[in-house]
Amino acid sequence: MSAMSLIDRECVRRLLDSQHPDATLVFVRGDCVVMPASEVDDAHRGLVIARRDEVLAQLPEGARTDRMLDDLAVRLDNIVRDLGA
Repeated sequence: MSAMSLIDRECVRRLLDSQHPDATLVFVRGDCVVMPASEVDDAHRGLVIARRDEVLAQLPEGARTDRMLDDLAVRLDNIVRDLGA
């Protein structure tokens, strides 16, 4: 039985579609939050999962499929678990 994922496809989609040029995915109190890198304060710095440019670098050019987003969500979810969330 797998534990419920902390990061899901919608979370990844929010990061990729964010209006912030420096969009960053942060894990705050059990939820994934997208905020500009400039707003990540000391309290949240250890909870940063990924920046959008890092995530985009892992995606092939062209259309984003749900499968790609799901795969990315799994990788990001593993990062969150490594952070001890």
